[in-house]
Amino acid sequence: MKNFILVLAMAAIAFACSNEPKNPLLGDYGTPFETPPFDRVKNEHFIPAFREGMSLETKEAEAIASNREEPTFQNTLEALDKSGIILDRVQNVFYALHGANTNDEIQKIANEITPLLTKHRDDIMLNESLFQRVKSVYDRRGSLSLTDEQAHLLDETYKKFVRGGANLSAEQKKRFRELNEELSTLSLKFSENVLKETNAFALTIENKEDLTGLPQEVVDGAADAARKAGLEGKWVFTVHKPSMIPFLQYAKNRALREKLYTAYIMRGDNNNEYDNKSIIAKMAALRVERANLLGFKTHADYVLEQNMARTPATVYEFLHKLWEPALKNAAKEREEMQKIIRKEGGNFALAPWDWWYYAEKVRKAKYDLDENELRPYFKLENVRQGAFEVARRLYGLQFVERKDISTYSDEVTVYEVKRADGTHVGLLYTDYFPRPGKRAGAWCGGFRDQERRDGAMVTPLVTNVGNFSRPAGDKPALLSPDEVRTLFHEFGHALNGLLQNQTYRMLSVPRDFVELPSQIMENWAFVPEVLGLYAQHYATGEKLPASLADKITRSDKFNQGFLTVEYLAASLLDMDWHTLATTEPVDANGFEQASVKKMRLIPEIISRYRSPYFAHIWSSGYSAGYYSYIWAAVLDADAFEAFKERGLFDQATAQAFEEHVLAKGATGQAMKQYMKFRGKEPAIEPLLKRRGLM
Repeated sequence: MKNFILVLAMAAIAFACSNEPKNPLLGDYGTPFETPPFDRVKNEHFIPAFREGMSLETKEAEAIASNREEPTFQNTLEALDKSGIILDRVQNVFYALHGANTNDEIQKIANEITPLLTKHRDDIMLNESLFQRVKSVYDRRGSLSLTDEQAHLLDETYKKFVRGGANLSAEQKKRFRELNEELSTLSLKFSENVLKETNAFALTIENKEDLTGLPQEVVDGAADAARKAGLEGKWVFTVHKPSMIPFLQYAKNRALREKLYTAYIMRGDNNNEYDNKSIIAKMAALRVERANLLGFKTHADYVLEQNMARTPATVYEFLHKLWEPALKNAAKEREEMQKIIRKEGGNFALAPWDWWYYAEKVRKAKYDLDENELRPYFKLENVRQGAFEVARRLYGLQFVERKDISTYSDEVTVYEVKRADGTHVGLLYTDYFPRPGKRAGAWCGGFRDQERRDGAMVTPLVTNVGNFSRPAGDKPALLSPDEVRTLFHEFGHALNGLLQNQTYRMLSVPRDFVELPSQIMENWAFVPEVLGLYAQHYATGEKLPASLADKITRSDKFNQGFLTVEYLAASLLDMDWHTLATTEPVDANGFEQASVKKMRLIPEIISRYRSPYFAHIWSSGYSAGYYSYIWAAVLDADAFEAFKERGLFDQATAQAFEEHVLAKGATGQAMKQYMKFRGKEPAIEPLLKRRGLM
C-alpha cells in the first residue's frame, strides 16, 4: 500500500517547486548539497515562505489526524517526523540571519511572524484528533516491537503533546495559547533590546594617555573601530567582549574601566526604551502560570522534567556542592589582588571593574605569563586548523574549503566535511567576527539537521558563529586564550551535529547533556601535543616555545575561583527566577538583589549575566537550564579521563565516544548513552581537581 504521507509530501514539494523562480526558499534550492541560496534570497521572500510552510505543515498534520486507518508508529509517528520540512528550512535560514546578520527589516519580519508561528505550533500540539492518534500508539507501546530509537521518538512525541497542552480543557487551551503568544513576543522584544543596548554604547577616547597600559594590537583595533565610525584619530571601545575585556585587563585608567564595565552590566537596566526589567518580570510570571496550567508548581519543575537533573532540588544541591569551595577560592584570589593594590600605594578596595586588571598582574607575578605573549601564536586561521586536525586524528575527518557555496556574509567561510575515504559528511559554516547585526556571544546552529529520510541519509549543514578579535592594523585576527577555548567549544557542538547518526529529526538531547560534546573539545585546546599542531607565531612561523606551553599548563587553575563563582551566580540566579511560584510580576532589580544576597556573592564579583541581559534564559532556550554547562562539565571532565588514560588520540576511545555520545546521544536516555561510552557513572572528582576546588 502506498504511503499516503509520502505522496502528500511529494505533492507539497512539487507545488512549492513550481513557485521557485518567485521564491527561492520554496522547493529545491538547486545548489551544491541543497544549501540555502543566499545570493537569491531577499527579505521580501520570508513572509510568503513562512506562510506557505505553515500551510503545508497544517495540511500534513490534518492528513495524519484524519487518516481512517488504525494509528501505527509508521502512519502517525514517522509521518509526523516527516512533516513540516519546508517550514523548518525557512525558519533555519531566517533565524540564522536574525541572530548573525540582522537589520531593521529582518527584525520587523520577526515581529510579524513570531505570533503566527506560535499560533501555528499550538494549532498542531492542540489538535485533538492528532493527539489521540499519538496517544493510541503510546498506550500500546508495550506490545509494539520498537527499536530503542523508535521507542524514544514515541515517548518524546507523546510528552511533547502533553507538555504542549493536549490534555487541557477547552478554556485552559485558550489561555495556554495566549500565554505562548505573549511569551514569544516578549522574548523577541527582550533580544532586540539587548542588541540595541549593546550597539548603542561606545567609549570614545581622544587623549592618547588614556590608552596607557594597553597592548599595541588593542590600540590598533580601537583605532580601526574609530575609523569605521567616522572618528579618525580617536579610539573606540565597545561592550562587545573582544573590545571590552582587553581594556579591562590592561587599561591603567581606572575611571574608564569603571565606565566601560558599568555600561556592560547596565544593559537593559537604564530606564529607557530598551529597558528589559518589566519584560523579564512579566515573562517569569507568565511562565509560572503556564507551568501551573500543565500541573507543575514552577517553570523549573516543568523544564527539568525533561533534563537529566529532573528536579530543582537536584540542581540546587549540585550547584551548592560547587559554590562553597568556589567562593572560598574567589575570596583568596581577591586577597591576592588587594595585596597588589596596597603594594602599589592604592587606597581603594578592589571593585568589579578592577578584577581583570589585577588578575593579569597576579598571572604575571605567579606564572610569569602575559596573555599578550600568547596572542601572536593564536592566529585565528591556525587555531581553526588546529581544531580541524584534532577532529582528523580523533574521527578521521577532513575539512575542505568550498568557495562555490553561497553565504549570508562575506565573513563566512564554508568547509565540506568528509571521512578519510572521501565520504561526504556535511558542511560547516564559520562566522567569527562581531558586527552590529550580530548578537553577542558564540553559538552553533545550522540550516539542516542530520536524519534518514525514507532510508536515505540527509547530511547536516552546521554553523559556528562567534564574536572574536578582529584583525587590527597590519596584523591578522589574533585570539586570546579564552577565544581559543570558545572556538574549540563551538567546534565540539559542530562535531556533534556533523556526526549525528539518527533516523528521526524530531529527536532531541536533554539540555544538560548537550554541552558535553562541546566542553570535552576544550580539553584538547591547550595540551602541549595539540599546541604543537597549531600554535605558531603569525609573523615568523616560530612554534610556541615549550616554556610558554609549560606556563599555560601551570596556570590552568588560575582565576578559577572567579570564573566558577561568576558562572554559578548566574546559574543560581536563573534557578531563583524559575522556582518562583507567583503569577504576579515581581520587582526585577529587587528580586535579583535578594537572590545575590541569599547566595552570599562577594561584591567584587558580578554574576556573569545580570537579569536584564541574561539572553540564555529569556530568549535562547536555557531557562532553568543555565546550570547545564557545569553539569556537563562533570561529564566532560570524567569523559576526558578516558582519553588521558588511554591516549589523547586513542582510536578505540574516540570511536566509542562518537558511537555512543556524538552519533547516538539523541536516540536514547542520555545517561545510558554516556555509560555505554564510559562503562560507569560520571564522577565529580575530576572536575573539582581541574578547577582547584579540592
